Amino acid sequence: MKIHEYQGKQLLARYGIQVPEGIPCFTVEEAEAAARKIIDKTGIGTVVVKAQIHAGGRGKGGGVRVVRGGPTEVRKVASEVLGMRLVTHQTGPEGRIVKRLYIEQGLDIARELYVGLVVDREARRVAVMVSTEGGMEIEQVAKDSPEKIRTVHLDPALGLLDYQARDLAFGLGIADGSPDPKKTTRQFASTLAGLAKAFAQEDCSLCEINPLIITKTGDVLALDAKVNLDDNASVRHPQWESWLDPDEEDPVELEAKAAGLSYVSLDGNIGCLVNGAGLAMATMDIIQHHGGQPANFLDVGGGATREAVTKAFQMILSSDKVQGILVNIFGGIMRCDVIAQGIVDATRSLELKVPLVVRLAGTNVEQGKAILAQSGLRISSADSMGDGARKIVAAVKAAS
Repeated sequence: MKIHEYQGKQLLARYGIQVPEGIPCFTVEEAEAAARKIIDKTGIGTVVVKAQIHAGGRGKGGGVRVVRGGPTEVRKVASEVLGMRLVTHQTGPEGRIVKRLYIEQGLDIARELYVGLVVDREARRVAVMVSTEGGMEIEQVAKDSPEKIRTVHLDPALGLLDYQARDLAFGLGIADGSPDPKKTTRQFASTLAGLAKAFAQEDCSLCEINPLIITKTGDVLALDAKVNLDDNASVRHPQWESWLDPDEEDPVELEAKAAGLSYVSLDGNIGCLVNGAGLAMATMDIIQHHGGQPANFLDVGGGATREAVTKAFQMILSSDKVQGILVNIFGGIMRCDVIAQGIVDATRSLELKVPLVVRLAGTNVEQGKAILAQSGLRISSADSMGDGARKIVAAVKAAS
């Protein structure tokens, strides 16, 4: 689950990480009032208007504007940013409509750094990465200047140790040029400690501050915050529901979540209906192996009903890119005859017009195949995953 920058900063501030003064807004009137409040509180006449979308590269796309003309100028800029279609390298060409703003105080920046925590699955530990190249895309830094990234791994029982934080600080030359080197080093180490604690206690999958800035007075603040939360831990964090922004989510994925199905939209044209995440991944791989492109990941789970199958078909067909559907079911707890009847019901009720290939295996498979064969519908049966992939790819190519 992704959250907005301002939500990430609110979360990090609870762990002692310094963030600039800022106020989230939904209208130009709120933006103007927020700017006035921030200027009065900080005594700084410069504020920054930031578009809030779940994507990076907002500044390059025109979604981050520095304003020095006071609240009236903020109102003008806010009216331009709010409602704009913001296109970045992470949104794709379709972009995102900006529906939220974050008005933040301006700061005198001396240095920009990068700090990020992520799960390193190969090392099976949380990795802390820091770099002097703040404001840059860390992937590009890793490609062009890997020596500028320093990484340490955290012991799952001990977390970030003091010496690790100090080592990273000295390795980056954090105190270089600071008017108060001790303060800057102390604040940097404190920021790393707070970030590590937040990552563990908030069940994050990613915590990234880019840039983490050092001001001309030597203070360390998070100028941005990118926080991703592990959906598997949502039962421990009921407050996450209030952080969800439906405007930033795929509506079909939200519908699937409400129905208890796991669905992810993809860019292909072959819809997939599978039970089990591993089998679903294998199904997508074998479709690509035979020259096709999956349109979605869809796991109906181990106990799907006829109604769930119909719902799954509806979600698959909600994409106008879908030109064929492959159903791949292994009946363990799930019975193939129940799934087969669900497929027949869905095909009739939705008046399915695209090619449909079904591969069934497992519990009551013969009864399931009989239901499909006797339905009188144009449903192709497959004997194996490979056979099913070949048939649906051929059918889609023939139809197009």
